[in-house]
Amino acid sequence: MIKYKVTLTKSEHEQLMDLISKGVHSSQQYRTAYVLLNCDEGKYGEKLTGKEIRQVLKISMRMIDRIKQRFIEEGFEACLERKPVTTTKLPKIDGDKEAHLIALSCSKAPEGFARWSLRMLADKMVELKHIEKISHESIRKVLKKTN
Repeated sequence: MIKYKVTLTKSEHEQLMDLISKGVHSSQQYRTAYVLLNCDEGKYGEKLTGKEIRQVLKISMRMIDRIKQRFIEEGFEACLERKPVTTTKLPKIDGDKEAHLIALSCSKAPEGFARWSLRMLADKMVELKHIEKISHESIRKVLKKTN
Protein backbone atom coordinates (compact mmCIF):
# COMPACT_ATOMS: atom_id res chain seq x y z
CA MET A 1 0.00 0.00 0.00
CA ILE A 2 1.31 3.42 -0.96
CA LYS A 3 1.79 5.95 1.83
CA TYR A 4 0.92 9.46 0.73
CA LYS A 5 2.70 12.32 2.48
CA VAL A 6 0.67 15.54 2.67
CA THR A 7 2.71 18.75 2.88
CA LEU A 8 0.68 21.94 2.74
CA THR A 9 2.03 25.33 1.76
CA LYS A 10 1.32 28.36 3.91
CA SER A 11 -1.40 29.61 1.52
CA GLU A 12 -3.08 26.17 1.39
CA HIS A 13 -2.98 25.95 5.18
CA GLU A 14 -4.55 29.41 5.49
CA GLN A 15 -7.20 28.54 2.90
CA LEU A 16 -8.19 25.43 4.85
CA MET A 17 -8.31 27.37 8.12
CA ASP A 18 -10.55 29.97 6.46
CA LEU A 19 -12.77 27.21 5.07
CA ILE A 20 -13.41 25.66 8.47
CA SER A 21 -13.85 28.98 10.27
CA LYS A 22 -15.80 31.12 7.79
CA GLY A 23 -18.82 30.67 5.56
CA VAL A 24 -21.07 27.76 4.77
CA HIS A 25 -19.60 24.75 3.03
CA SER A 26 -20.56 21.15 2.36
CA SER A 27 -19.79 18.52 4.96
CA GLN A 28 -17.45 16.88 2.46
CA GLN A 29 -15.36 20.07 2.26
CA TYR A 30 -15.18 20.34 6.05
CA ARG A 31 -14.17 16.69 6.36
CA THR A 32 -11.51 17.04 3.66
CA ALA A 33 -10.15 20.22 5.25
CA TYR A 34 -9.86 18.60 8.67
CA VAL A 35 -8.17 15.50 7.25
CA LEU A 36 -5.64 17.56 5.28
CA LEU A 37 -4.89 19.84 8.22
CA ASN A 38 -4.34 16.90 10.55
CA CYS A 39 -2.25 14.93 8.04
CA ASP A 40 -0.02 17.88 7.20
CA GLU A 41 3.64 16.96 7.68
CA GLY A 42 4.89 20.44 6.77
CA LYS A 43 5.97 23.14 9.20
CA TYR A 44 2.43 24.56 9.50
CA GLY A 45 0.64 21.41 10.59
CA GLU A 46 0.48 19.20 13.63
CA LYS A 47 0.60 15.71 12.18
CA LEU A 48 -1.71 13.19 13.78
CA THR A 49 -1.76 9.49 13.04
CA GLY A 50 -4.46 8.07 10.82
CA LYS A 51 -5.90 6.23 13.80
CA GLU A 52 -6.30 9.46 15.78
CA ILE A 53 -7.92 11.24 12.84
CA ARG A 54 -10.25 8.29 12.30
CA GLN A 55 -11.38 8.33 15.92
CA VAL A 56 -11.95 12.09 16.07
CA LEU A 57 -13.70 12.50 12.71
CA LYS A 58 -15.48 9.12 12.80
CA ILE A 59 -14.40 8.17 9.27
CA SER A 60 -12.64 5.13 7.88
CA MET A 61 -8.92 4.81 7.22
CA ARG A 62 -9.75 4.15 3.59
CA MET A 63 -11.46 7.54 3.32
CA ILE A 64 -8.42 9.27 4.85
CA ASP A 65 -6.15 7.47 2.38
CA ARG A 66 -8.38 8.45 -0.57
CA ILE A 67 -8.33 12.13 0.48
CA LYS A 68 -4.53 12.09 0.79
CA GLN A 69 -4.18 10.26 -2.54
CA ARG A 70 -6.45 12.74 -4.31
CA PHE A 71 -4.50 15.66 -2.82
CA ILE A 72 -1.19 14.25 -4.07
CA GLU A 73 -2.38 13.10 -7.51
CA GLU A 74 -4.90 15.77 -8.48
CA GLY A 75 -3.92 18.80 -6.44
CA PHE A 76 -5.32 21.02 -3.72
CA GLU A 77 -8.31 22.51 -5.56
CA ALA A 78 -9.46 19.17 -7.00
CA CYS A 79 -9.27 17.64 -3.54
CA LEU A 80 -11.74 20.15 -2.09
CA GLU A 81 -14.30 19.95 -4.91
CA ARG A 82 -16.58 17.03 -5.69
CA LYS A 83 -15.79 14.94 -8.70
CA PRO A 84 -18.37 15.41 -11.46
CA VAL A 85 -20.48 12.33 -12.11
CA THR A 86 -19.44 10.93 -15.46
CA THR A 87 -21.48 7.76 -15.73
CA THR A 88 -24.60 7.99 -17.81
CA LYS A 89 -26.92 5.10 -18.30
CA LEU A 90 -28.66 4.82 -21.63
CA PRO A 91 -32.30 3.76 -21.49
CA LYS A 92 -32.96 0.16 -22.54
CA ILE A 93 -36.18 1.04 -24.26
CA ASP A 94 -36.11 3.67 -26.99
CA GLY A 95 -39.10 5.02 -28.92
CA ASP A 96 -39.38 2.07 -31.33
CA LYS A 97 -39.27 -0.57 -28.58
CA GLU A 98 -41.65 1.47 -26.47
CA ALA A 99 -44.15 1.56 -29.35
CA HIS A 100 -43.93 -2.25 -29.70
CA LEU A 101 -44.43 -2.64 -25.95
CA ILE A 102 -47.50 -0.40 -25.89
CA ALA A 103 -48.99 -2.16 -28.90
CA LEU A 104 -48.36 -5.51 -27.22
CA SER A 105 -49.91 -4.40 -23.93
CA CYS A 106 -52.99 -3.11 -25.75
CA SER A 107 -53.42 -6.37 -27.64
CA LYS A 108 -55.49 -9.31 -26.44
CA ALA A 109 -53.99 -11.16 -23.49
CA PRO A 110 -52.78 -14.74 -23.96
CA GLU A 111 -55.35 -17.49 -23.67
CA GLY A 112 -56.23 -18.31 -20.09
CA PHE A 113 -55.42 -14.80 -18.80
CA ALA A 114 -57.69 -11.81 -18.37
CA ARG A 115 -54.87 -9.29 -18.99
CA TRP A 116 -51.13 -9.00 -19.51
CA SER A 117 -48.87 -9.15 -16.47
CA LEU A 118 -45.59 -7.25 -16.45
CA ARG A 119 -43.59 -10.47 -16.45
CA MET A 120 -45.55 -11.85 -19.39
CA LEU A 121 -44.96 -8.62 -21.31
CA ALA A 122 -41.22 -8.80 -20.58
CA ASP A 123 -41.05 -12.43 -21.68
CA LYS A 124 -43.05 -11.71 -24.85
CA MET A 125 -40.80 -8.75 -25.79
CA VAL A 126 -37.78 -11.07 -25.56
CA GLU A 127 -39.62 -13.85 -27.39
CA LEU A 128 -40.51 -11.49 -30.25
CA LYS A 129 -36.85 -10.36 -30.33
CA HIS A 130 -37.66 -6.68 -29.81
CA ILE A 131 -35.05 -6.63 -27.05
CA GLU A 132 -32.37 -9.05 -25.81
CA LYS A 133 -33.42 -9.04 -22.16
CA ILE A 134 -35.53 -6.82 -19.94
CA SER A 135 -36.95 -6.93 -16.46
CA HIS A 136 -40.59 -6.55 -15.52
CA GLU A 137 -39.62 -3.42 -13.57
CA SER A 138 -38.39 -1.69 -16.74
CA ILE A 139 -41.68 -2.61 -18.40
CA ARG A 140 -43.56 -1.11 -15.46
CA LYS A 141 -41.65 2.18 -15.71
CA VAL A 142 -42.37 2.54 -19.43
CA LEU A 143 -46.07 1.74 -19.04
CA LYS A 144 -46.41 4.00 -16.02
CA LYS A 145 -45.26 7.08 -17.91
CA THR A 146 -47.66 6.35 -20.79
CA ASN A 147 -50.78 5.92 -18.61
